[in-house]
Amino acid sequence: MQADLARTFKKIADGGRDVFYQGEIAEAIVACSRESGGLITMQDLSDHTSTWVTPISTNYRGYDVYECPPNSQGLVVLLALNILEGYDLQSLGYNSPGYLHLLIEALKLVFADANSYAADPDFVDIPLENLLAKSYAERRRHLIDTSKANQEVATGVPNIEGDTAYLAVTDSEGNSVSFINSLFYPFGSGIVVGGTGICLQNRGSMFSLEAGHANYIEPHKRPYHTIIPAMVFKDGNLFLTFGVMGGFMQPQGHIQVLFNIIDFSMGVQTALDAPRFRYIQGNECAFEPGIPPSVLQELANKGHGVAELNDSYSQGFGGGQAIMIHPSTKVLIAGSDGRKDGCAIGVW
Repeated sequence: MQADLARTFKKIADGGRDVFYQGEIAEAIVACSRESGGLITMQDLSDHTSTWVTPISTNYRGYDVYECPPNSQGLVVLLALNILEGYDLQSLGYNSPGYLHLLIEALKLVFADANSYAADPDFVDIPLENLLAKSYAERRRHLIDTSKANQEVATGVPNIEGDTAYLAVTDSEGNSVSFINSLFYPFGSGIVVGGTGICLQNRGSMFSLEAGHANYIEPHKRPYHTIIPAMVFKDGNLFLTFGVMGGFMQPQGHIQVLFNIIDFSMGVQTALDAPRFRYIQGNECAFEPGIPPSVLQELANKGHGVAELNDSYSQGFGGGQAIMIHPSTKVLIAGSDGRKDGCAIGVW
């Protein structure tokens, strides 16, 4: 039972947002921050604004995939889809050495781009249209060597002209919500505001202290963050509402689930349950046990580092939830990843 948190929710229900951002809850947060050596002030909370943003998208093999724009890492998913659309993934075979090699190499390139371009658009100019152009993806694709792993990748330069919880909900009229929330790891800051039950998040850890960096810490600036709910449309109709939890595993989970459904014709639950890999950094990757040792050996021969399976958050393989609207029957088909404590529920 979380009696303190329940009382906090009751105060917010009665007093609205002001009790949180300007009233007694704000005062408790500021006091907790001060006691812990933090820098949060009443003005910081009072100045907070939430914004409506326009999703960014790309078309992958006839499917329009929508992600949250920077400062989120939704850009990673779309850049990877654009690069990998240039290959016949199906002919390579599901989770074959050639298939996994291409995905890993593409992720190296797009994470390098995200490090430079995924930032607060109120503070830096982000050339989204040019980054998402198919011509840019083609140029980045040429950097992939199908025979060996790249040892080092750099940020691309586009042409310039001018602890996470996820849920998906779809109702009988086709309205759908893709929602994700996170404290970041390890379990946010690890600090609970006394008497409120509120765990303080740790998203500021994604700021950079390097002057001139796109994510250099500044007042009122939002850091690069990992949370990315998503939707997919087909022929103008909602096809899939989904998300994959797991920090920097999220975009990797997105593309693996999408390829499972679009390229390999898997059902929703099968697509979520299928074994995954996780690109970590450098040439280091982790793989779930469902990927055969012979495949891992071939990847190692190409120069990939095969990390030991680790159940820690930093090397977890994510957990997804999804609802598909069948294109012809309009039947809702839901799935819930067995890696996490979720479930798929239908209500009549």
